[in-house]
Amino acid sequence: MTRIHLEIPLRWSDFDAYAHVNNAEMLRLLEEARIQAFWRPDEGTDGLASAVLDSRPGAENIALIARQEVEYLAPIPYMRTPIEIEMWIGRIGGASAEVCYEIFSPVGVTPRILYTRAATTLVIVTAATGKPARIPDELRAAWEQYIEEPVAFAKRG
Repeated sequence: MTRIHLEIPLRWSDFDAYAHVNNAEMLRLLEEARIQAFWRPDEGTDGLASAVLDSRPGAENIALIARQEVEYLAPIPYMRTPIEIEMWIGRIGGASAEVCYEIFSPVGVTPRILYTRAATTLVIVTAATGKPARIPDELRAAWEQYIEEPVAFAKRG
């Protein structure tokens, strides 16, 4: 099982009046993790092996979000140390992929706390038309090493 491990810092504005990460800000944290994990870095900049999406202006294909699901297991309190996000690919289809996440307490904090599980369905589309496009071989090859079972949501009926 190979997962992408990222440390994402929290911002003061991520928190609400209840002193924990606001549910709407959770989507921003997931977005930040996806950008770091999957967007191709600028020339001369190092990136992860999974970072193969060309998201620059003029790119032939882009990735759009088709669906997101988030399961909140525990509130994330204010902390200055970055949270750890583990990511993997739960499924790769013809034009879409399911990105799975587990959000944990910062690296080295014990006991380790699982705060959130989430999944995002990305659809690759042709930028000029907005119509689904087959996932390019380069992207498929870069992501295959991260495939494992999709996230198991505990609270489904």
